[in-house]
Amino acid sequence: MHAELILVHPFREGNGRLARLLCLLTALQAGLPPLDFSPMLGRGRCIYIGGIHAAMGWDYRPLAAEFEKIIVRSKQRAAANTL
Repeated sequence: MHAELILVHPFREGNGRLARLLCLLTALQAGLPPLDFSPMLGRGRCIYIGGIHAAMGWDYRPLAAEFEKIIVRSKQRAAANTL
């Protein structure tokens, strides 16, 4: 869903923010903690952009791997905050 929304690019501005917001909403509906998108910042942004480029060719694996890291990190942070 994230990659497709980014690739469609329906708005002049805010497409990335909207895509992250929809991912956050989907994660919360699935019972996951709030997602921590900080791995997509800084040097991680290049990996994220590479994942988007791969999705243009129907290869969602790189982006899925990044989201897996985000979910694991978010679960770890949520668990640490409940101790």
